[in-house]
Amino acid sequence: MSTRFPGGQEIARKWYVVDASGQTLGRLATRVARILTGKESTQYTPFLDTGDHVIIINAEKIRVTGMKSEQKVYRHYTGFPGGLREEDFRKRFDRKPELVVQEAILGMLPKTKLGRSMGKKLKVYKGDKHDHQAQKPAALALASK
Repeated sequence: MSTRFPGGQEIARKWYVVDASGQTLGRLATRVARILTGKESTQYTPFLDTGDHVIIINAEKIRVTGMKSEQKVYRHYTGFPGGLREEDFRKRFDRKPELVVQEAILGMLPKTKLGRSMGKKLKVYKGDKHDHQAQKPAALALASK
């Protein structure tokens, strides 16, 4: 007897809307990453993308705990000599809060082709409006502290 794996048409992807108002960044990111990877689904297979689509609204109302807002630094290297760029959390959050939320979630996904395809199912918006009403997303309530 062989193991049955879900095919392309068998994977029914759902759309969820998550309101980030008052949510803690790391706790929200872990819950959303589990949905994107498909671990909340009964069809979960480690080497297949069985996750659902997630839309996050109100990214500017997310909060961080402790001293992260003063001490956290985002770094990336441009590839050129002396090309290390740094930006502190507060500056990046004021400039583009959706990028902060997106990077936190994408950092929890696999660093492979599979992880990149999972990351494409994430949409983050600054306000409470989004462009995906046609997909009829269901509101997903994540327990907040």
